[in-house]
Amino acid sequence: MADVTEIPDSDPFDAIVDAPFDSALEERYLVYALSTITARSLPDLRDGLKPVHRRLLWAMRQLKLDPNSAFKKSARVVGDVIGKYHPHGDASVYDAMVRLAQDFALRYPLVEGQGNFGNIDGDNAAAYRYTEARLTKTALQLMAGLDEGTVDFIPTYNGEEQEPEIFPGLFPNLLANGASGIAVGMATNIPSHNVAEVIDATLELIDNPHVEHARLMELFQGPDFATGGQVIDSHEVISHAYETGRGSFRVRGVFHAAEADKAEEMDAGIERLGGGQWQLVISEIPYQVQKGKLIEQIAQAIADKKLPILDDVRDESDEKIRIVLVPRSRNVDPELLKESVFKLTDLETRFGLNLNVLDANRTPMVMGLKELLQNWVASQIEILQRRSQHRLDQIARRLELVEGYIIAFLNLDRVVEIIRYEDDPKAVMMEEFKLTDRQAEAILNMRLRSLRKLEEMQLRDEKDKLLEEQDELEKLLGSPARQRTRLKRDLKALQKEYGLDTDLGARRTRIEEAEPAVEFSMDAMIEKEPVTVILSKKGWIRAAKGHVPLDQEFKYKEGDELAFIVHAQTTDKILIAAENGRFYTLGADKLPGARGFGEPVQSMVDLEAETGIAGMLVHRPKGRLLLASSIGKGFVAEEAELLAETRKGRQVVNLKGDARLQVMREIPEGHDHVACVGENRKLVVFNLEEMPVMARGQGVMLQRYRDGGLSDATTFVLTDGLSWQMGGKGDRTRTENEIWQWKVARGAAGRLPPQGFPKDNRFGMLPDKIEKEA
Repeated sequence: MADVTEIPDSDPFDAIVDAPFDSALEERYLVYALSTITARSLPDLRDGLKPVHRRLLWAMRQLKLDPNSAFKKSARVVGDVIGKYHPHGDASVYDAMVRLAQDFALRYPLVEGQGNFGNIDGDNAAAYRYTEARLTKTALQLMAGLDEGTVDFIPTYNGEEQEPEIFPGLFPNLLANGASGIAVGMATNIPSHNVAEVIDATLELIDNPHVEHARLMELFQGPDFATGGQVIDSHEVISHAYETGRGSFRVRGVFHAAEADKAEEMDAGIERLGGGQWQLVISEIPYQVQKGKLIEQIAQAIADKKLPILDDVRDESDEKIRIVLVPRSRNVDPELLKESVFKLTDLETRFGLNLNVLDANRTPMVMGLKELLQNWVASQIEILQRRSQHRLDQIARRLELVEGYIIAFLNLDRVVEIIRYEDDPKAVMMEEFKLTDRQAEAILNMRLRSLRKLEEMQLRDEKDKLLEEQDELEKLLGSPARQRTRLKRDLKALQKEYGLDTDLGARRTRIEEAEPAVEFSMDAMIEKEPVTVILSKKGWIRAAKGHVPLDQEFKYKEGDELAFIVHAQTTDKILIAAENGRFYTLGADKLPGARGFGEPVQSMVDLEAETGIAGMLVHRPKGRLLLASSIGKGFVAEEAELLAETRKGRQVVNLKGDARLQVMREIPEGHDHVACVGENRKLVVFNLEEMPVMARGQGVMLQRYRDGGLSDATTFVLTDGLSWQMGGKGDRTRTENEIWQWKVARGAAGRLPPQGFPKDNRFGMLPDKIEKEA
């Protein structure tokens, strides 16, 4: 039998389309981006919900989890949502549901949880098999009208179910609960607000469509966070943010004491403990700040000695937040302590405002407050119209049946006769009494118990009421003014339930511009203690407690030895000069202790490993330094201009070729002359005034050399003579009073020094320096 080759109907390779990669990628990425924007990350202006939240609430409504019903397991809700409406991960859906139930996350929770739904400390909720949930009254208000033809229903992802496109309720959820999300190329971040204020601003807008933004902001104060706190920006800053739809607010925690002798101390959070002792109490923290992490931040600041005026922090919270700050002493300024905690921790944060929402056409837009409210009012008017039209259709259908019933009662005997004797009673009745198909069918389906005289009277009353309601609805649909009046009436009714005098509606966040901050330096927060800073030749630095003798022996790593040692305070800044002319700044309080060998300077600043250190000294804010390079050029520098704020340091002395920074000496007050000695053992003396004062540069030539370069330089008072350190232990000095013999103009070659000048051609530590260090 011959082989038979089956030829396929179509070649799968025929489906391959040759297209440029960039255009194909662009097209697919655009589809993904639009999907992320419209179906995941941005809330709808009309109900303020993202699809996952809307589907959660819809699924709970389908399960009849209203506030008066029993709770159901969260697992059941999550299962229904991901199975019927939202085919995504169960963890993400459950997290969204948990947020809807957290009263510290949502200003007006939409889900009532039973079980562990997390806490403000940052702990997660229990697994969904352990927790239970049902809807809140607010959620029902948001979904009110779903059965009244107010919104369109769309197929679910698999076409098996229907879900509402939006929720039609009058509750202003977008502004009331806010929203946040990151899409592709755009994001949204909307804080929660007070419902009563939102409604006040909306009513003003309905009455006056041309209302100015400033008038709206008189009624609409600003954010009202679930966790309270205080917005400390000015009214102008807040108003501008809502006018443009973009901005940010500074949010602070609130200090408030439950018990205090004076009202002002209670508002300041000060609790008196007796004996002059006191403590501060934090009663509210900024929105989205986890209490546990905030306390960790404060404790870490204490451990790092960034808050030396604070002794301890305690968490004494129960249902209400109570964080206690214990000062180091009773003499600490409470306002200084508050400002320092605000500056160093998340007790003060910044909340960004980005009113980016999907409008009625599902188009993302950044709107100002007025535009947003206008669009929301327009959507509610449309919902009111649809509800009214739906009710009119219901009335028309009911009137049709009622009129049929009335005809039946007026001709009851004939109707009974037709039903008893005619083969096709429906057709006969429709012909004889001019009935519609629905009327005839309804008459045939009537029960015998309805055939009473009383029923006829009730039907006529019902018809009159229906006609009256129909007339009202037709007038409503025909009059935009009536529609606005009806919307205002409904909003006022809702406002009563969320009034500022109710527990749920009372404003939680204060809108108060902060007083000018107490100016303080972080350096002033450092506890002042004496230390001795030791720097080895290989660049290892440490700080011993107290002012130990400068000639005390210290242990070093093998092959290492002392290079520089100075007495300082923990509040001082240490200046370190590298041989490449770059200066670095270290805080004496941040240096490692002297129990070990310390730490390499390279671990604290960006100093290259092969670069040597030319000098180290304690920074004096008004001091001056003599700086000179190995080729004999130098200048005078103000110490205030040498501090470096970063690890990179500050380039001060510009060097060329193999030149290096040779001299860094403090210039004591009153010194008027400079002495330089070269490697060729030539000494030159000239006026200090001949040296330029610079912040950076090469400087000017101090001394000229045929061979070698500069060995050392110092400053002195001419009338007191030039002193240098003798050999031995370094406690003997010699002074040459007839130094005028070496005084020449700056830049000269000089002559041999006086008898007894050190053979290493260095001046050593001068007597005034020795006395100061001791």
